[in-house]
Amino acid sequence: MILRRTQVDFSKVIRVWDGFGINYVEAAQTRDYDTNPQEYGGLSLLTEVQRQEIIALIFGEAGLKPGVVKMFLDPFHQDKPGEGYRFNDPIIDLNTYNHEKSTRWMRYFVREGLKTTRARGEDLNILTTLYGPPGWMTRQKITRGRDIDPGRKIEVAKYLISWAKFLREKEGFPVHYASVHNEGEDWTRWPEDSTEGGLNHDYNMYWPPEQVVEFMKLIPAILKANEMDDVTPAPGETTNWYRFAEWGYADALADDGDAIANLGLITSHGFRGNPNPGRWYGDWRSLGIDILRAKRPDLHAWVTSTSWAKMDVLFVNEIRNNIYCAKVNAIIPWAAIQRPPLWVGGDPNSGCAFRVSENGTYEVLPGYYFYKQVSRAGQPGMAVARGVSNDSSIGVIAFARNGTHNPDAFVVMNMREGESVPLTIQVAGSAHTIFEVFRTIPEARDSQNGPVTVLKEAYTALGDFTIRDGIVTYEAPAGSVTTFFGK
Repeated sequence: MILRRTQVDFSKVIRVWDGFGINYVEAAQTRDYDTNPQEYGGLSLLTEVQRQEIIALIFGEAGLKPGVVKMFLDPFHQDKPGEGYRFNDPIIDLNTYNHEKSTRWMRYFVREGLKTTRARGEDLNILTTLYGPPGWMTRQKITRGRDIDPGRKIEVAKYLISWAKFLREKEGFPVHYASVHNEGEDWTRWPEDSTEGGLNHDYNMYWPPEQVVEFMKLIPAILKANEMDDVTPAPGETTNWYRFAEWGYADALADDGDAIANLGLITSHGFRGNPNPGRWYGDWRSLGIDILRAKRPDLHAWVTSTSWAKMDVLFVNEIRNNIYCAKVNAIIPWAAIQRPPLWVGGDPNSGCAFRVSENGTYEVLPGYYFYKQVSRAGQPGMAVARGVSNDSSIGVIAFARNGTHNPDAFVVMNMREGESVPLTIQVAGSAHTIFEVFRTIPEARDSQNGPVTVLKEAYTALGDFTIRDGIVTYEAPAGSVTTFFGK
């Protein structure tokens, strides 16, 4: 009798998987781009050779191989309406926007990434998110104003759609979704008088559920007027799935027939938050997604931002919980490339894959290697499959090939500290009898509870493991993440 049960069954498909993703953040906090042109991602500090190294490490055949991308729309693409601008006209004139001004390096990143991805025979699926509209579209008439000016709702919708139109027509990017807000549910980020809520915040605007519903009906009409019917709206990105459900967003969408009919994608950030009750509480509940899928079973759901945490096994466990608890089809972590001094007050989600220094160098962080364990395993078009463990310190993620050219793959996590665990893994439903194995293990942290700074193994190849009588034996080191790829 096997008491510690670790099981994978690739024949038990749960849902289609759209892929893991990547996000480059350029302008995120500056209130005046002309005097303070923030470039948080840091590619501008590097040489072209260094930039191409990063592109290969992310998009190349031996890299992370993401399938989805998020592109922010900051508030600096339309400083003012301009002479002759036609208010409330649904037809978009791209000449009235400056979509290149504050997006040079984000567009470079995606352009080069798309080229590299297509060179290996794959493609990207792009979502663009309204980080915040220009100040003149808000009631407060300032950058990061809290409320939409009621007379400028069509202009806000056009602002977002014009960005998608520009990316498709001028850059040739495969943009398929337009999301209306970034953590716009959090009304506490402004004083009650609606004035500036602090320069350490990135761009937001308050989006109550009723306003989200209104835009799910407004945006399709403007898309149709501009012959962009194949782009569909997403309902913005609450801080976590708890807020998406419990703060009324899923219910508001489900209760409006037109809004849910127009919905193209369910979106939210996937931050877990503080486990104790309070303002920052959050979890991975699927309730909001379940409510909408009860009306539209075809809807996919994406995590459009989540923390790299301490760049360790618990980061991968956060991904596992978003997949199996929140029931999503894709995950895009927060900014993969960061330039720390440019985030006012220090980024509260400072884990990432790459860190760029002011002296023009970059380093590959442990987050990259832990993410690589899952991102390469779950490629677009595969399916989430059953993974079971009756030891809660051992986590399993499984991806079935689902008719793609990718092999069945599963990921095993040992979340214990200082204790390796011998496993007898039962594998069913796969044509593979040999699995190629890679592993990442931490070596040291910057403090007892701080982020991982040194790796003992960084996506290290362990060779081939054979399935005999449906079983493979493996000893998982403490804090390790191990991926098995069918051969």
